[in-house]
Amino acid sequence: MLIERIYDEDLAQASYLIGCQAKGEAIVVDPRRNIAVYQSLAASNGMRIVAVTETHIHADFLSGTRELAAATGATAYVSGEGGTDWQYGFEAERLMDNDEITLGNITIKTLHTPGHTPELLSFLITDGAFADTPGYLLSGDFVFSGDLGRPDLLDEAAGGVDTRFAGAKELFTSLQEKFLTLPDYVQVHPGHGAGSACGKALGAVPSSTVGYERRYAWWGPYLSANDETGFVTKLLDGQPDAHAYFGRMKRQNREGPAVMGTRPPLQEVATKDLILDLAADTMTFVDSRSHAEVHQVTVAGSLNIPAGKSTASFGAWVVNPETDTNPLVLLAPDQLSAQEMWDHLVRVGIDTVAGYVTSIDGLPTSTPKRIQPEELEDFDAAMVLDVRDRTEHSAGHIPGSQQLSGGRVMWNLDQLPASGTIVSYCQSGVRNSVAASALRRAGYDVVELDGSYAGWATLQQALDTALALPTATGVLQMKSGASS
Repeated sequence: MLIERIYDEDLAQASYLIGCQAKGEAIVVDPRRNIAVYQSLAASNGMRIVAVTETHIHADFLSGTRELAAATGATAYVSGEGGTDWQYGFEAERLMDNDEITLGNITIKTLHTPGHTPELLSFLITDGAFADTPGYLLSGDFVFSGDLGRPDLLDEAAGGVDTRFAGAKELFTSLQEKFLTLPDYVQVHPGHGAGSACGKALGAVPSSTVGYERRYAWWGPYLSANDETGFVTKLLDGQPDAHAYFGRMKRQNREGPAVMGTRPPLQEVATKDLILDLAADTMTFVDSRSHAEVHQVTVAGSLNIPAGKSTASFGAWVVNPETDTNPLVLLAPDQLSAQEMWDHLVRVGIDTVAGYVTSIDGLPTSTPKRIQPEELEDFDAAMVLDVRDRTEHSAGHIPGSQQLSGGRVMWNLDQLPASGTIVSYCQSGVRNSVAASALRRAGYDVVELDGSYAGWATLQQALDTALALPTATGVLQMKSGASS
């Protein structure tokens, strides 16, 4: 048996290819939409992808189940659990609790493990060529390394009202009746790692075991004591902000994401044409450089979506393809880099990219406004906006600032002042630059706090240290008083 973990650091999301070498067949679980990685992996191992499935209706990325099934002819399987409100809206085979998929010597058994979502399935795998009992669990967003899937996302992102309490209780039952009934040696392969917003304290370790989680996870003592009330309270406390785009992901994944098919390579856009498109506001420019570079000069009206490990996440913060109809033009050093950025963006349903440019030379430019931490106290701000997560804000913030996370701010503009200048900050400046660029494009007057909270905190520490030190005059007066 072959188990391959395909990890997307951008969204901290794991998908899996499970293959039977003897029969040359494979199944992919929780694929993303840019599917070449699965096709390549299967081909390199002499396998055909004959099945594709997913653990649940995802909120943080757009599923590639339909995309991969269409490209390979594989059978698509989705959960049929969860009741009428949580049924998929596209054609696929439905899986219920205790159903099985067989690939040669491999048996994949479904376990209905609700809590994070009502329809969630975990997949219990038996390698029949090696053992007659299960040895692996693909737990999706049910059990992570050191944590559990949060049960409040239906409230936060799908329009639910207080479903978190029922979800937390379901999660307790799923642990009791499904997870903890498995042998301790069963390996656990979760759907997310550290950095995902699908839990509050996910470990970076890629896998675990039932026994290790039973003994060392925070929830173990609550299950051991059968303390459902304490478990629910602990689970719901301190969950991070859910990004606003999660609601769109839920809807599109349930209905069935659009199948893109083969995408043509991105072409370089002529500067003279782009100037006209930007002037007419028929294209949106994406500056993919770091916030430090953007702060020197950028394209007027552009969005700062840094290339790298968070392109999809930041892109979904500031581009809503359901309302933002302009095609994007990406700043990238070359065609390959532009194509890679596009691959990241389609993972969150941002499909419409017109092309790329390699330089901002000749384009209309502007310089984002900033102030230094020492200027903030006397600055006339209509609002000081903290775009960090609420848990970060609670741990320490600039007095008087209002918290609205970068992943929610563009969906909650009614919470911002209609006029005046907004001073914005995050922890170090990266997230702030992303959010501030979107607010400027939307017409807000935004000034970024240089160095963000870290810079402000360093200034406060220096001021506190200075106040604690005796002045030269004070020392002299003390000595003079002592001699008289």
